[in-house]
Formats: sequence, C-alpha cells, structure tokens
Amino acid sequence: MLDRVFGLSAHGTNVRTELMAGLTTFLTMAYIVAVNPAILGAAGMPMGAVAAATCIAAGLGSILMGLLANYPLALAPGMGLNAYFAFTVVKGMGVPWPVALGCVFLSGLAFLVLTFAGVRQLVVGVIPRSLLAAIAAGIGLFIAFIGLRDAGVIVPSPATAVTLGDLTQPTAALALGGVALIAVLQAWRVKGAILIGILAVTAAAWALGLAKVTPAGSALADLSATAFRLDVPGALNLGLAEVVFVFLFVDLFDNVGTLVAVTKRAGLIDESGAIPRLNRILAADSIASMGGALVGTSTVTSYIESAAGVAAGGRTGLTAVVTGLLFLATLVFTPLVQAIPAAATAPALILVGALMAGALGEVDWADPEVAIPAFLTALVIPLTYSIANGIAFGLVSHALLKLARGRAGRSDWLLFLLAGLCVARFVYLGAG
Repeated sequence: MLDRVFGLSAHGTNVRTELMAGLTTFLTMAYIVAVNPAILGAAGMPMGAVAAATCIAAGLGSILMGLLANYPLALAPGMGLNAYFAFTVVKGMGVPWPVALGCVFLSGLAFLVLTFAGVRQLVVGVIPRSLLAAIAAGIGLFIAFIGLRDAGVIVPSPATAVTLGDLTQPTAALALGGVALIAVLQAWRVKGAILIGILAVTAAAWALGLAKVTPAGSALADLSATAFRLDVPGALNLGLAEVVFVFLFVDLFDNVGTLVAVTKRAGLIDESGAIPRLNRILAADSIASMGGALVGTSTVTSYIESAAGVAAGGRTGLTAVVTGLLFLATLVFTPLVQAIPAAATAPALILVGALMAGALGEVDWADPEVAIPAFLTALVIPLTYSIANGIAFGLVSHALLKLARGRAGRSDWLLFLLAGLCVARFVYLGAG
C-alpha cells in the first residue's frame, strides 16, 4: 500500500529507509519545539500553548506535504519569521499577537492565491539569487543577535549601543557552554546536535537551581490559550499591509531556497531543471501556514533540515509523514517546554543563525553590483531589528545599480515597482 501511495520502488527506496530518514529529519529540527515558544513567548504568548501549536503545525504540515506533494520536505514554524513576528511586529510595532496571527493567516491565503495564479513565478524571477542568499543570512544574523542578547552575552550600552555582558553570570556562562557543546557535536556530524545541546543545558540549569521543573499539564488544555484566537478583521487594517507582505515575501523565498537545495540533493529535479509538482508543494506550505495561525504560531515553512533526511535516503513523502507523526507524538512532552531556560535556547538561536549566515558564500563579493545590495540587506536586518527594512534596502539598491549600469529592461518592471513601493514606505515612515 505504501509503495502504491508514495511510489517507493519508482524512487529507489523502501519503507525502512523512509522511516529512518523521517526520524533523522525530526531529530535535526526538533529543537523548534523549544525555541519557537521561547521567541513567541517574548511577544506575550503563552509558552505552553505555543509549544503545543508548534507540534501540531509541524506535524500536520509535514504530513500534508508528504501526502499532497509526495516530497521528503518537513515543515515547521520558520526561524526568522518567528523573530519578526515577536520582536518587530508585536514588540516593535505594538500589534497585539492575535492580530499578528491574523496577518500570518492572510499571508498564507495570499500565498495560496498567488501560487495558483502564477504570480509567484514573476516575483521569484526578478530577485537575484545573491539577494535571496543575503536575506537568509541577514535573518540568521538577526536570530543570532537575539540569542546573544537573551543569554546576556551582549547587553545594551549608552555609549556604544551594545557591549559585552558579564560572562561570569550563570545564564551567560551556561549559554556559552551550550554553544561550545552544540558546535562540537555539529563538527562531529552528530544528528540532533541542537536538541541534545538544549536538553544538556536545561539539565545543568535544573541541577544548579537556575530553572524550575513545573508539573506537566495537558498539552491540549494549554493549546486553548492560542487556538482560534487570531484576529483576521484586525489584520485587514491597511496599516498592516506591510506585515502581511513581509510574511508572504520571506516565506516565498525561504521555500524556493529550501526546495532547490533539497530537491537537487535528492535528485528530484527533472531534465529541464524544473521541480515537479511545484504548485502542490507551495499549496501545502501555504495551507500549513494558515493552519499554524489557526492553532497559534507564526508562519510555517519548509525546513532546510529536510536535507538531513534526504542524505539518509529519504526520497518520497513518506519521510515527511514520519517526521510529522513524530512531531504529533511530541505533544506529550510540550508542557515541559516552559521549564527550558533562556540559557538553553540561546545557544540554539546562535548556531542556527550561524548556519543560515553560510548563505553569504553564494554572493559574488568581487562584483559591486551584486555585493553592495547583498551587504546592505544582511547588515540592515539585524541592526534595525527588521527583516522588512533589510529587504527594502536590498531591492532599492539592486534596482538603482541595475538602472545606473544601463541593464534595466521592460522585463524588470516588477522589480522597479517593488523598489518604488519600498521607497514610498521609507517616506511614509519618515513622515510618520
């Protein structure tokens, strides 16, 4: 039956291989069950509820991807987008988290409409790969900065904006120990290195009395605090159009980058270089984002950690289904997430950021026309605490340099439209 549903024989795989690949993918991305609640908790959302929502969104999203598109792609709330949700939209702009969830839902709906309308291909076509890499790297630096701040390694300074914190403080010392542990495990290619690091630092914090183990309640009871609490009418406010756009924009390109990387490694790209069933993949992603908003978490997206499952032999949607089922099984342990201290989640943020920053290797730094927009994008995102600002700087500088070099053509109309909207946004923000 599984062979018929997923075409195992046709893809040169079997049930055992797919099961092991699904487990491998789960172990490499299970850290999100602890890290996502820590980030969204900063926005005032109940951590227990977010942990349960994370498991449900990742579980059902991955299963949907496996059944609908038959690809070994696992889904979960995206790193970077959760930071944008918490620190830029809720804390920075003062948007209530139910309204922010409404924005996530609308972005998923818009993504679904654009996918079937074919607009997605137009947008992807105007953005150079170097700028996509810079956006990913900038988000990575943003996440790492948040982790360093949460750990007390970096603290505010009236003289220099930020400075080095007191590394002898327990939280900072434990966090740096966690960074060292995870880094060593990753260097040895240990599967689940980030998850092991989180658990080890949490155990040390409990032993030292720096965190408390709270009695485990019911995950489904916790979920009621965020499930169906989204405020879509509030998100329809025109002043939040930018927020919806950023959720949509980053999710779109995050998916494209992940799809290209994972499908190439799995040998799933056809002879023309196209990705088969691409619309099904993007439809599954957009539906998962809408479902995630309904249960109470930020944008759900494809995870590059899926490449670990592909390396273990995963070639079909059965890998994603197994990963999804494991996330649903993790619901039993989500009430314990509230006992995980910042010292344990901060190292995960720092090293996930480091992995994402590796995308800068795709930038041709010898070409100023490529390097300058990429540099501005990657720099502005963490320094302004805004993914939107970084994207805007990158688009405007890319369009300006293309125009100055005389390389602009009629086919670039959408690029200049997007750049013009970014300039109008800066004018609007300045006037406000």
